[in-house]
Amino acid sequence: MNEKIHKFLNSGLLENYLIGATTAKETELVETYISKFPEVENAYNQLQHNLEIVSKYHAVEAPSSVLDKILHTIDNDTPVIQLQPELETKQKPWFKYYSIAASVVAILFACASFIFFSQNVELKKENQIVVEEIFDLRSDIEMNNKKLDNVMAQFKQLNNPETQKYIIKGNNRAKNLKTVAYINPKDKTSMIDVVSLPDLPQEQCYQIWAELNGKMVNLGILDETDRQLKSIPYTENALGLNITIEPKGGNTNASLENSVAEIELNSRE
Repeated sequence: MNEKIHKFLNSGLLENYLIGATTAKETELVETYISKFPEVENAYNQLQHNLEIVSKYHAVEAPSSVLDKILHTIDNDTPVIQLQPELETKQKPWFKYYSIAASVVAILFACASFIFFSQNVELKKENQIVVEEIFDLRSDIEMNNKKLDNVMAQFKQLNNPETQKYIIKGNNRAKNLKTVAYINPKDKTSMIDVVSLPDLPQEQCYQIWAELNGKMVNLGILDETDRQLKSIPYTENALGLNITIEPKGGNTNASLENSVAEIELNSRE
């Protein structure tokens, strides 16, 4: 790999391009490198794969929708009194017509007042609901931002060249067992991806251990019903990882006679 390609891969442009954080000029540059250099294309494909591993375990439920309507449609069919004056208008005094008109105006005013009063009450209720929806929405946004920060941190850890990947497969007692451990001895971080675990009786569980100086250090219980890329305690100078079948709730000491998977770790620091 020549110095030009190496410098480009360390610039961070490829990661920013993957998450849509590049300018138009940077996007053009990245796409040129991807199409021109196989090394860059392979690195880009690996980045996509790592991002898929992280993101598939973080489902983000959509927040509840804000109200579709704040105001309901107001019925415009206001009742109107139709007047049928007699033909002999000359015989009726004009003040009666003014009285009738005043009555009509009064009725219309009463109807309008009632409508506006009802509308005001309804609007206050709608406003209160909108305020509650806004608070819920803010809470959802804060929660989603925290999840996104966690996803990006895991993505960076997976993409870190110091991170070592270990595929742990089950033995004859648990042939369908498969987990993947990601360990970074430089940053002293560990993550595990539970891919599949064979079913166990309700009174049993899977537990993962780190082998250290002839002792087994508890790293936690593995549960396929809670599948996600999650952090586990980092054990410095660990020689290997071991998965055993233990009583429900876990055990303080590893039952090595019930071991279903184990793997040696690199000693590289």
